[in-house]
Amino acid sequence: MIPNFDEYAAELRSQGYEEVVVREWSPSEIVETHRHAFDAKALVVSGEMWLTQRGATRHLVAGDVFELDAEEPHAERYGESGATYWVGRRAR
Repeated sequence: MIPNFDEYAAELRSQGYEEVVVREWSPSEIVETHRHAFDAKALVVSGEMWLTQRGATRHLVAGDVFELDAEEPHAERYGESGATYWVGRRAR
């Protein structure tokens, strides 16, 4: 079961994630390999996406969680309906 945003944000803040935001992605959007200066932990709440990290690609749907270390290269591809996820960001 997917919690509400406030519950999820409180959980992430208790784990040291200073910022929790909603990210919405357009249908069929592709984000080439890139990195972030922060750790990220996200919960997919609608749609679908494919996340490529550490040499493998995962298909993620509502209810799935993914994590990224700061500076970890990764790529993203979003499904025909796009996707929305809630993501916590923790500075390194």
